[in-house]
Amino acid sequence: MTPETAVNIIRHTLLETFWLSLPLLAIGFVVGIAVSLVQVLTSIQDTAFGAVPRLTAFLVGMLLLLPWMMSRLISYTVLLLGDFGRYAR
Repeated sequence: MTPETAVNIIRHTLLETFWLSLPLLAIGFVVGIAVSLVQVLTSIQDTAFGAVPRLTAFLVGMLLLLPWMMSRLISYTVLLLGDFGRYAR
């Protein structure tokens, strides 16, 4: 395996990780901003008030996005492990 091939595999792996985590991170960001705004407007300082909606949003997002994430991960794995001859040179 050449160094260029190894770098290409690592780069592709990092990009796949980025695209798989991006929707959940976006959900967490949006819900976090919304919860923070509600806390500021209502002067609620309870930590559970901020944690429960975020965890619920992550759970719902994970349940909705899991089929897409699994299909993308399976296709990447098949692409990576499908042709060992390409890496053995």
